[in-house]
Parts: sequence; structure tokens; C-alpha cells
Amino acid sequence: MRILVLQHLATEHPGVLRDFMTADGFQWTTIQLDEGGTIPDVDDFDLMMVMGGPQDVWQDDLYPWMKLEKAAIKRFVVTLGRPFLGICLGHQLLADAIGGHVGIAQNPEVGIMTVSKTSAAASDPLLAGVPDSMTVLQWHGAEVSALPPDATILAQSPRCAIQAFRYGQHAYGVQFHIEITGETVGDWAAVPSYLAALEAQLGPGGADALQRDVAAQLASFNRDAKVIYNAFMALARQTA
Repeated sequence: MRILVLQHLATEHPGVLRDFMTADGFQWTTIQLDEGGTIPDVDDFDLMMVMGGPQDVWQDDLYPWMKLEKAAIKRFVVTLGRPFLGICLGHQLLADAIGGHVGIAQNPEVGIMTVSKTSAAASDPLLAGVPDSMTVLQWHGAEVSALPPDATILAQSPRCAIQAFRYGQHAYGVQFHIEITGETVGDWAAVPSYLAALEAQLGPGGADALQRDVAAQLASFNRDAKVIYNAFMALARQTA
């Protein structure tokens, strides 16, 4: 299976999902867009993953490559109908590409929080195997606020009504971070804008506290990630 990964910051990579893909014998092509990487012809790929980043979807003027990225996503999921998984910014880019709306979050989420599956998630293969109430790592100041009628909301939280959604049969966005590893908090806290967002929510020293809390629950996070990964890859194999 030919896998394309689009990244917007070197430390926002597929994380533990890389371990799962390696164990399954997959190889993938990574394009680092913020470092000048060029998106190849998406028709040549069976599956696309789009990761998080410090950019916002409305910053096309600051990041000219973002228009090309949105066009590539739209072609992949709308025209080609192929499997797509977007995480955080990737989730927001998918929403934008299909005609949804993304804006500044009224209540930013940073830290360990809970998301709840919607009734539609019960019959959806991606989240069917995870708990109805799921503990996750959040780290975002923007959010998807609206989706087109043909998209299905799969998870929500008290602060954010669209935590996960499906478009078509095989395109998914998740706002929360399923990819985390033991290094994630430290790596992201080294990014000034990420640290500022964290301390605005958790206070000074919040990074150390979050690191401890993530370490204590990492095994559970990774188990849920494996369930979601397995479900997504099963869908992808059906279409490859």
C-alpha cells in the first residue's frame, strides 16, 4: 500500500503510528511542507495521512503551499474517494477542503481531556472499538465549527462539538492526538507557540505536569491508537 504523509512541523509526525506501520511492513513517503517539500501526484497513493502543525487553515497568504495542500486533499478524498486520516491541523484541513468551516476555538483545549462518541460512531468502523468516553491528549487553539451535510460527526467534547468526523466512506479527521509517544510533550513544549498555549491553559510549569500525566497513561493512549489504526488500515486495505 502506497502511503503519503504530509507534515507541517518536524516534531508533528505520525508518532506511534509509525511503529504500527513499520510492524505491518508498510513504507511511506513523508513530505515536510514547512521546509519546502513538494506534494507529489496524489493519484499515485492509496492512503494519505495529514498531521498537525502550528499553522492555521486560513493562513494561505503566509503559507502559499497550503492552497496546494488543500487542493491535494480535496482531490484525494472527493474526486478519488481514497482513505484519508487527518490529525489536529490535518482534521481541520480536511474540513476546509470539503467545504466546512474552521475558526479560532472559543475554548482552546490543551491537556488530557475526554471526548465522547456520538450515536453515529456506534456503526462507524473507525471508533467502534474504543470506549464511548475516551481519554485523549488535546493541544489546539482552532477548531472545526461546521461541516457540510454529507459529513458525519463521530465524537465531541464539552468545549468542541466536532472532535472527529467522517466524510464519504474512507476520509476521517480527529482533533485529538492519537499518535502520541513518550517524547511528544517534551518535543512540542520546545516550540514557543505550543508552550505558550500550554501555559495559558495549565499555568507555568504545566509542561512538566502534563509530561508526567501523559507518561502515566501512555499505555492506554497507545492501546486506543492501535485500535483506531487497525480499523483505519482495514478500511484502507479494502480499497487499495
